[in-house]
Amino acid sequence: MEVAYEDNHIIIVNKQAGELVQGDRTGDVTLIDLVKQYLKVKYQKPGNVFVGVPHRIDRPTCGLVVMARTSKGLSRMSELFRKGEVSKTYWAVVGNRPPQDSGTLTHYLKNVQENNKTRVSDTPREGYQKAVLNYRVIAHSERYWLLEIQLLTGRKHQIRAQLSAIGCPIKGDLKYGAPRSNRDGGISLQAHRIAFKHPVSGLDIDITAPTPPGFKQLGLDV
Repeated sequence: MEVAYEDNHIIIVNKQAGELVQGDRTGDVTLIDLVKQYLKVKYQKPGNVFVGVPHRIDRPTCGLVVMARTSKGLSRMSELFRKGEVSKTYWAVVGNRPPQDSGTLTHYLKNVQENNKTRVSDTPREGYQKAVLNYRVIAHSERYWLLEIQLLTGRKHQIRAQLSAIGCPIKGDLKYGAPRSNRDGGISLQAHRIAFKHPVSGLDIDITAPTPPGFKQLGLDV
């Protein structure tokens, strides 16, 4: 487990593709479990260790996850996410060139529990939520394009579903139309950078994750 930032109230970790943030029916070890164990050992804490999660990223996605070490940190951090006061930048590798090298995507999304997949509509529909993101191409090779994405809303599977809707499924994302899986079972989507004003100290926090090795192996100059 890689710790990107840590203080008395929050801890930011760089999640690997395939790691589960919170528990589900698989019963697999979670990122919360790993962080609790890390804090327990580092600070020699007896008994239970508090770790709260104000947001999540999908299991096949890698990158930065903010966790809280105190209840105050959790409640205030959750409020920042709710108000949209956390800047989230993602990197995504796609196998098809987008229609334009930069732009804004606006769709309407609805999660379908039966197959844990998000439906996409180009127009408003009952039961669908508006989803908006900005993207730009920042690198490419002969076969792949690397997009930098700024999320303006936070919907389930938003980036995956919206890129698929414009004919650019993320590399390895079989659920949303990629032709083949990645070797590690993940998808080529990274929560690359996160920035916000610390909910307790008021300091500016701006953390960037290292480029995943798999991205460079594709010939992308990043």
